[in-house]
Amino acid sequence: MPSTKEIRGKIKSVQNTRKITKAMEMVAASKMRKAQDRMFAARPYGDKIRVICSHLARANSEYKHPFLVKHEGTKKIGLILVTTDKGLAGPLNTNIQRLVLHKIKDWSAEGYSIEATALGNKGLGFLQRLQANVVSQAVQLGDRPNLDRLIGAIRIQIQAYVEGKVDSVHLAYSRFVNAMKQVPVVEQILPLTDSHLDAADKRDHSWDYLYEPDAETVLDALLKRYVEALIYQAVAENMASEQSARMVAMKAASDNAKKLIEELQLVYNKTRQAGITKEITEIVGGAAAVS
Repeated sequence: MPSTKEIRGKIKSVQNTRKITKAMEMVAASKMRKAQDRMFAARPYGDKIRVICSHLARANSEYKHPFLVKHEGTKKIGLILVTTDKGLAGPLNTNIQRLVLHKIKDWSAEGYSIEATALGNKGLGFLQRLQANVVSQAVQLGDRPNLDRLIGAIRIQIQAYVEGKVDSVHLAYSRFVNAMKQVPVVEQILPLTDSHLDAADKRDHSWDYLYEPDAETVLDALLKRYVEALIYQAVAENMASEQSARMVAMKAASDNAKKLIEELQLVYNKTRQAGITKEITEIVGGAAAVS
């Protein structure tokens, strides 16, 4: 049985750990609110531009943008994986990595190879462990999504699709639902499809538009904004998910530390009581022997 000094040391250590986890919980809660505000502010724009571009994918136009042209034959798929830079976020990174791993296995079974882009340290490490072909990366993204830091890594995937080096480009990230739930998502962003149209928007006939000044100028500008909006929204969703998951994980750690302290305190009291009882017994025994 450990001595009372050792138990006191363990209690002190757990108390110090609980102070750290409690502080991290409070910091994550503060950052989560700001991350949620940025994410909710960006969602309407992102959702609307997805629908517009989905309509464009079905529209008849004299100009076909490269993003609207399906490629086949290269047997390569571009993958953009969005994860966190730091750990201590519960199962957030594990869930998206597990989903991506299943997707990679399915693609490999169909004969496709992967050219990956990592946004975040955890995703980069995961792809390196898989020995995937990482063509670009962006790490240390901070607490705010910044397109200037992201677009360089993303442009390599976009250029590869435009040049026909990959058949499609997919985006993997954690979609924020609420503070307790984040859903891993893998969706195709290139070529454009009508997958984002709901039942009311899907029609038997294709859409047609009048372009001003011309189709090429409008589509080039709009589809560039489409890709930027998707990437920004995915990173914003992932950052909100990260802070929420970290807050929940640190709260669970603080609660577990509190329970452990109570258990150690009980063991300490029992050990101390046993020591006192032993001393009293020795004193009584010694007094009886003397008398």
